[in-house]
Amino acid sequence: MLLTISTTHQPATELGYLLHKHPDLCQSFTLPFGQAHVFYPEADTQRCTAALLVEVNPVKLARRRGSTTEQYLSDRPYVASSFLSVAIAQVFNTALAGRSQERLQLAQTPIPLVARLSVVPCREGEGLLRQLFEPLGYFVSTTGHLLDENFPEWGQSDYYTVELQHTLTLAELLSHLYVLIPVLDEHKYNWINDEEVEKLLRHGESWLNTHPARKQIIKSYFQRPTYLTRPTLARLLQEENFDPDQAQEKYTQQEAAIETPLHFNEHRINAVVATLKHYGAKRVIDLGCGQGDLLTVLLKDSFFEQVTGVDVSSYSLKLARERLDRLPLPRNQWNRLQLIQGALSYQDERFHGYDAATVIEVIEHLDLPRLEAFERVLFEFAKPKIVIITTPNIEYNIKLKNLAPGKLRHQDHRFEWTRAEFQTWAERIGQRFGYTVEFQAIGEEDSEVGSPTQMAIWLG
Repeated sequence: MLLTISTTHQPATELGYLLHKHPDLCQSFTLPFGQAHVFYPEADTQRCTAALLVEVNPVKLARRRGSTTEQYLSDRPYVASSFLSVAIAQVFNTALAGRSQERLQLAQTPIPLVARLSVVPCREGEGLLRQLFEPLGYFVSTTGHLLDENFPEWGQSDYYTVELQHTLTLAELLSHLYVLIPVLDEHKYNWINDEEVEKLLRHGESWLNTHPARKQIIKSYFQRPTYLTRPTLARLLQEENFDPDQAQEKYTQQEAAIETPLHFNEHRINAVVATLKHYGAKRVIDLGCGQGDLLTVLLKDSFFEQVTGVDVSSYSLKLARERLDRLPLPRNQWNRLQLIQGALSYQDERFHGYDAATVIEVIEHLDLPRLEAFERVLFEFAKPKIVIITTPNIEYNIKLKNLAPGKLRHQDHRFEWTRAEFQTWAERIGQRFGYTVEFQAIGEEDSEVGSPTQMAIWLG
């Protein structure tokens, strides 16, 4: 994917001072998903153009997620997407912040700029491109591309080369690109985690609230809602009737409508409780406890001596507390329960000292970079004797009548794994952190596609 930025401000080579990249050099930068290169195709006093070329390594990406043909064969290495936003933030960090040690006054001065993106995906057509950029003052020109030049009868593709012209500060241009490019990304933040979304939205706070398409822009981020970004989304929308927690609840209800008739959750909870008892785990911490489905069952069973629920969402913990408070338990039994707010991707001393940790239908909600951090938090630092993780089996989805083909069970799922992918991941975890691992199918098992839920049990 390629972004070029040109100016006719004179002397034009001062663009190098603003970008903190010398026009006479070709520089390369390592990114988590590939390489970025900055070079200048033209650089003289009349006109200067800086190019940011991002090379995405598709094999590396596929291996991080588990190898499937679909992950290798995609447009991810070639089109402007969330990867480009991350590259802008890392490679042009100082320019994005509007700082320039040698040319501070110029960094704060509007200059003629032309940005060219080759190419962007836009399934909704060039109209969306204009809706995003024209209200910000850009003159937008687009060039569509045929699906195949050898077969023009196939028609136009969803890909465009876009040129944006405006007189503004370089920081403003980068900010607009940084925030708006992911809106066009139909894969929805393949590499943007919660922290990156926070940065994206923070850069848009000065202009998003007055943008005519702000609802569409913000809600496009909300298609992948996460607990950490929902407060920011709500703040930017500034609508009294918009409740991000209610939106998340809506998605959960949609998932329940798919699973409840088949009793998936009941089967999961029963399997987890039976496993905990089988291995004699009396002190249990439930990571990502949500509204307390597992906690309710554990607390009603006197076998368990300590029951702790952890969730990043204060709203979910509030609902869990209200639900648990309704249990008819003797007064002396309540000291077995603890609810704590915490993020699963950060070390937390409160996670230590338990016989077992359960993670029920949680990992599929984590971005892949955070999944790796979660692995270390749980298996390296908390290090319980037993770890139980359940996750959907994507192969089984074809048997779910209420689920559209190709859709995941919940709108917040970042992935759903096949049995082979889950087992490969679980075995790697065991080898890395010194656990043995075994697997259990949960629910009715089909001879071809397996069971609806898959469970791994790590023993330390």
